[in-house]
Amino acid sequence: MFTGIVEELGSIASIEGQRVRIAASVVTEDAKTGDSIAVDGCCVTVVEQGPGWCEADLTDETLKRTTFGDRAPGDPVNLERPVRVTDRLGGHIVQGHVDAVGEIVEPVPDLRVRMPRELLRYVVEKGSVAVDGVSLTVVDVLDDGFTVAVIPHTAAVTTLGSKLAGDRVNLEVDVTVKYVERLLAWKDV
Repeated sequence: MFTGIVEELGSIASIEGQRVRIAASVVTEDAKTGDSIAVDGCCVTVVEQGPGWCEADLTDETLKRTTFGDRAPGDPVNLERPVRVTDRLGGHIVQGHVDAVGEIVEPVPDLRVRMPRELLRYVVEKGSVAVDGVSLTVVDVLDDGFTVAVIPHTAAVTTLGSKLAGDRVNLEVDVTVKYVERLLAWKDV
């Protein structure tokens, strides 16, 4: 589980087939095989690591649901280690299970994102959404997506500050709402 508070901007060192190498210093300093790391909001498992880098395998599902297929060496990525029980939960509960890819319509500071229609039911005004792993508060829900206000600090320390209209982003909606929907559906069974 993650918080959506990005710890570090890293970069794609290489991506070959279904193996990605991430260059980073903070999130790799204590990484070991089997650990999870969120890369642009996508939870991956460390399978190999060394000073300043780690590698993860990407499944077909990951490539289908995320922007990993768009990535090239040198691309910056938002990185976060999993939350520990003793940590502050500064953002919101983020699983690192990307629901879909969205598209930037308007860049920061008034970020507007287009998303698949079937996910709109999970987005509410003042609710939480993760965009490329960044925990954000929804300002407005639109017919085709949502808007969020991105403060200068967040724009500076994440990839969101450099995103342009047309760029694709990983989206994760609040999992709590999906559980509530599932429970309500079961009451009718």
